[in-house]
Amino acid sequence: MRKRLRFAAVVALLTLLLAPVPAVAREARSAPVTVPALTDWTPESGSYVFGTGTRLVADGTADRRVAETLAGDLRAAGHGTPAVVRGGARTGDIVIDVKPSRTSLGAEGYELRAGRSLSITGATETGAFYGTRTLLQLLAQGDRIPAGHTVDVPRYKERGVGVCACYIHITLPWLENLVREMSYNKLNQLLVELKVKSDAHPEANTWGYYTKDEIRRLVALGDKYHVEIIPEINSPGHMDPWIENRPDLQLTDSDGNRQPARLDVTQQAAFDYYTSLMDEYAQVFTAKSWHMGADEYMLGSDYSKYPQMLEYAQEKYGSSATPQDAYIDFINRVHDHAAGKGVKLRIWNDGLTGANTVPVAKDTTVEHWLNVAVKPSGLIAQGYSVMNSAYSLYLIRGGFHSDTASLYDQSWDPRSFEGEQLTSSKGVTGAKISLWPDNGRGETENEVAVRLWPALRHIAQATWGDPHPDATYAGFTARGTAIGHAPGWRDLTRVPVADGTYRFGQSFTAAVQRTADGYATLRSAAGCLAISGGKLTLNVPLQPGVEATWDTCDPTNTLQRWELEPAAGGYRLVNAITQMALAVTDDGRIVQYPADQHTPTVWHLS
Repeated sequence: MRKRLRFAAVVALLTLLLAPVPAVAREARSAPVTVPALTDWTPESGSYVFGTGTRLVADGTADRRVAETLAGDLRAAGHGTPAVVRGGARTGDIVIDVKPSRTSLGAEGYELRAGRSLSITGATETGAFYGTRTLLQLLAQGDRIPAGHTVDVPRYKERGVGVCACYIHITLPWLENLVREMSYNKLNQLLVELKVKSDAHPEANTWGYYTKDEIRRLVALGDKYHVEIIPEINSPGHMDPWIENRPDLQLTDSDGNRQPARLDVTQQAAFDYYTSLMDEYAQVFTAKSWHMGADEYMLGSDYSKYPQMLEYAQEKYGSSATPQDAYIDFINRVHDHAAGKGVKLRIWNDGLTGANTVPVAKDTTVEHWLNVAVKPSGLIAQGYSVMNSAYSLYLIRGGFHSDTASLYDQSWDPRSFEGEQLTSSKGVTGAKISLWPDNGRGETENEVAVRLWPALRHIAQATWGDPHPDATYAGFTARGTAIGHAPGWRDLTRVPVADGTYRFGQSFTAAVQRTADGYATLRSAAGCLAISGGKLTLNVPLQPGVEATWDTCDPTNTLQRWELEPAAGGYRLVNAITQMALAVTDDGRIVQYPADQHTPTVWHLS
């Protein structure tokens, strides 16, 4: 009888031990959901509860800056506006603490502890700030956070996105959304290849430029959210946005043909022109890095067509110099100009083919995107810092799109370069995804955003922590769904008027219909309103003054999509691709212009 009882007791005990753990218990032991995922989480009993009485406790100057930004973001996310106070914490409070003595946290790491109150500690202001991003992600999933603590430190120091607004104009609200999303996911570097409207060189002010005030606004947002915004003017190739009206600076081949995209690096005037642009950019950008591009200088040609390059190089470096040394010489002179202002240089890798005898200055960061003769390991061995900007991370309008799911399944990380897989991360600064407008009308901004967000979260994960935190890609993307968008993110797909037929002032009557990507088509008996004439750049009619036309309606034609931008008394019409607004001329024509060149017409809709 006793044996039977002992057996029954054992069975009961085993049943208890092997029973499925309730979901709540399992979740309490696992790390809370964030992007990037927390790789170090120690659970504790209980939970932290955010409520109406929560205060942000911050004593030091840096602490209070972080707390003030957090307070604004909590308000934007619908959590009210907790007071920022000094002194001791009480139950429900959030404590922000910058402690330089916590050197193990590095420049960007933080510790978060959740219990009766919640504390965020960083060795730097940036580290503490990133802790608040984790907090915001957790609060996006509810006001109750499981008790526990984490020490969260990034694996790579450069975690970024590159955007080429180098010919087309990308709207400022779209770029601001990007900065907020990057910061929310702990990305810290935004490279922008774009044109700032120049006071020194008005002949270069072809559309689509940005005004200095627009860039100041963007940079201020980046500074607030700890995203370094690095400017690029690509040179000495791809210079046509700047020198198409300066034939005197264009490289001329042996047949006398000028190359409007190539700067003649053998001319002192060309160097002076480029560095004067750098100095003008320094009026609005605060970054301590400058990207000069330096890619594809001889794209579609070769140095033999330009004998002046060899002549220049041999005159300066001796008879053993090569034509490529003239190209490297230009890079190094730009490097020295930047260094003189406390700024470090960055370049793309494809021009470093090994055919030069003059080395690039060693403190230049090389961004590796293309598989050429000199591999990343070779660059690192020579002493260069290398960033992974692989082609596999590209998103090209109307072209190649990064296969984020495949990269995730492969556990891609920044050591995976084009043409070489490294075993060590030594010398690798990090990685970034890149957005290019090769076919500028291939997709609208809103369509690009849909493709961008998964890729952005993936690069954030791969550069901060474990590149494969979830068993499946679907599991990883669920993280992005859980945390949502950053506080302050704007939905740019809203059309401010309902579908229907309207009279646009005294100009025309058209049916307004929302498109799937959040713009509108305007359809009349004559067709759909479009911009289809003038000079094309990257397949986009970027010429100011081009007349709007009524073309055969085509739902795939992005040039027939419009933004109805609210204005006093009505709406401005802005083309979704050219980003120029329509204006009615004195003779009744409807034409496109940048808003700072010609006051847009405001249409009252009836």
